[in-house]
Amino acid sequence: MNTRPTSRNLVDAFLKRIELVPTSDRFILRILFFAVIGSLVYFALTVNNDNATLVATRGGIIREAVLGTPRFVNPALAITRADQDITALVYSGLMKLSPDGTLAPDLAESITVSEDGITYNIIVRKDARFHDGTPVTARDVVFTIQLVQDPDLKSPLRGNWNDVVVEEIGEHELNIVLEEPYAPFIENFTLGIMPAHLWGELPIEQLPFSQLNTEPIGSGQFMVAEARRDATGLISSYQLTAFTEAYDDPKINAFELQFYTRESDILSALSENLTDATAYISTENLAIIDAEQFTLTNEALPRVFALFLNQNRSSALRDNAVREALSLAINREQLIDSALQGYGVPITSPTIHSGTELQSVDGVQNSSSSLSAADVLRAGDWEQNEVGQWEKTIDNSVVTLSVTIRTSNTPLFNAVVAAVAEDWKALGVEVITEQFEQTGLVQSVIRPRDFEALLFGIDMSRSYDLYPFWHSSQKDDPGLNIAQYTNLSVDSALETARTTQDPVARAAAQREAATTIATEFPAIFLFQPYTTYVTRSTISLPSMQLLGRPSDRFSNTNAWHTRSDVLWPIFQDEL
Repeated sequence: MNTRPTSRNLVDAFLKRIELVPTSDRFILRILFFAVIGSLVYFALTVNNDNATLVATRGGIIREAVLGTPRFVNPALAITRADQDITALVYSGLMKLSPDGTLAPDLAESITVSEDGITYNIIVRKDARFHDGTPVTARDVVFTIQLVQDPDLKSPLRGNWNDVVVEEIGEHELNIVLEEPYAPFIENFTLGIMPAHLWGELPIEQLPFSQLNTEPIGSGQFMVAEARRDATGLISSYQLTAFTEAYDDPKINAFELQFYTRESDILSALSENLTDATAYISTENLAIIDAEQFTLTNEALPRVFALFLNQNRSSALRDNAVREALSLAINREQLIDSALQGYGVPITSPTIHSGTELQSVDGVQNSSSSLSAADVLRAGDWEQNEVGQWEKTIDNSVVTLSVTIRTSNTPLFNAVVAAVAEDWKALGVEVITEQFEQTGLVQSVIRPRDFEALLFGIDMSRSYDLYPFWHSSQKDDPGLNIAQYTNLSVDSALETARTTQDPVARAAAQREAATTIATEFPAIFLFQPYTTYVTRSTISLPSMQLLGRPSDRFSNTNAWHTRSDVLWPIFQDEL
């Protein structure tokens, strides 16, 4: 029987041949043999290093700790952070937030905006499926939007869809028509789409009580495999598994969402290796997180905290020098350190959104930064009396520089107002602080504009649309122009920023408005807070930019992974 020689047999034969040659040549042949073997090994390693790359591989589970109890895991009704977190994992929208902070198509194959900015033509992907296998169609999109618009449901998102007409054109095509152009409207397309075949048969009054609110079926990258309940019947954890039929299925096999009633319990779970990630640690407790085991990812939220000034209630505050000096006197970095433990971004102007970056016009506000706050007051004809108080004659009366600050009675606002008052008193300004419970602040102070200075935070959303907060048409309740600011050039710029579809022109208009606002000091801008996501070091995440709210961290879970391997490109396609 013939046998084919193996590589081992050939090597053995070659070595035996070496042993047969004269001793003088044997040593040289041995060296040459092992040199060849070494060269082949080196060549193989070099080729591997040049062609193989570290890539994410499938597998793993992430245990996420959430503070609160889910009640409405439903895009139309989710209002608590716990509900929004689960909704973000289970549902998907027409668009989603990409790692660089821009919007990218998700369920939508394409979105085309008409030249007049009024009509959005949407083509829905034909390969999109709900977790029960039912195709996602235009009918589901129309149903979801009309459900949010229904006044009987009382959806917290209803205001985003007022006066919007939705037209189903075909199985995978629809139009969304606005009354007038509004460029930031496209941000609403991240709304999770609900399956009409499951929700559509429910009377509107029964919808909040449906079991689908706690055992949801969406089209997101993770689907509910199991909902565990405690002895009282409340959800204690969700087991979410990767939706493998998704058009962009995730690398992570599963999420386990664990629900806690106290932050201290989450801290214990982190230290005892019972959970891997959470976005619910307060700034004062982030310092105790083990930096060797966990990564802290910080991203500024579009929440602007400022002292809004009512010039109608104070002759001193009508003086531009006073407003500028009060702004210059505040040590924002020190304020953030004391009130937020460093987890915030100092700002001295309205922040604006341009492309993929947050930009500010801080340089305008600090045009006199070479001067001290006291210098600015002296240049404005203010003088200090024998007890150090600033005085100026205004309308034939001597006015003493004093400011009453009204704000909410919460730990954060307590700390911020204390820091501001300390800086202003050091300048020689008399400061009085008055604090209210949230309802009383809104009803008694904000709505009637009854304040000299109001310490408050506003949510500008990802669009950073300045119009609701600074256009003169919004200066009276229920408008949100709390400072009652009026400037015709700013009005014009804000109207342009709302209507133009050109992102460059829109950014320029916003910058023009923000520059003027910063120069005139209708408010003293302080900071934007961070949202901080704590993850075990073994979890790899894409970048997180321009988040609108904490649940936006789940926008790109398809790129998350806990495992990786070094592979050649021909094998990467199989992952």
